[in-house]
Amino acid sequence: MSLQWTLIAGFLYAEIFIVLLLVLPVASPKRWQKLFRSRFLQSLSNQASIYFLVLLAVLILFLLDAIREMRKYSNVETGEHAHLDAEMQGNMRLFRAQRNFYISGFSLFLCLVIRRLVILISAQATLLAQSEAAMRQAQSATTTARTLLSQKGESAQNDSNEAHDKAVSELKNQIKELESKVNELENELTKEKKDKEAIKSQAASLAKEYDRLSEEHVKQGHSSGDKKSD
Repeated sequence: MSLQWTLIAGFLYAEIFIVLLLVLPVASPKRWQKLFRSRFLQSLSNQASIYFLVLLAVLILFLLDAIREMRKYSNVETGEHAHLDAEMQGNMRLFRAQRNFYISGFSLFLCLVIRRLVILISAQATLLAQSEAAMRQAQSATTTARTLLSQKGESAQNDSNEAHDKAVSELKNQIKELESKVNELENELTKEKKDKEAIKSQAASLAKEYDRLSEEHVKQGHSSGDKKSD
């Protein structure tokens, strides 16, 4: 194997190793994102598109060269009296051309696959970060809403307690006023009872006095009649 195809084969093995690392659960998307945003890769990312296009162009050139070699050695016609060594040498060159075709083709394919995997992993890490930020915002909003609801509940409870206390104080004042009115009425009733008893006693005394005077008057009438008869 020549030097250039040895390098492409080594590059293919490296691509296979990188694809396995990206596909297998070796690290989370966040860690890959941190690695992709490292200083070294960030310094290369400014010209990454140029490097990628150059690499694609090189791999395409090697692929076309392998296709050319395959067509060249597959169309070689051997005569009836051709030497066996020449036929084996042609088959060996055709095998090398096919090997080079597969090496360059798979290298080109894995290069595109790696680029796509890196883009997808970066997008997944970004979406995970956005979802975590949205989850934190939702949790903070929920906590704030619960706090506001608890504060409103406490204020409503305080307002209801104040209204209850105010109503109770008003009822107590009304009860005191009613008690004072009842006491006044009781005092007036007691006074009227006393006045009624006094009037009754005066009437009884007047009746006794009237009876006494009527008896005296009757006695005086009898005494004056007796004197006249004499």
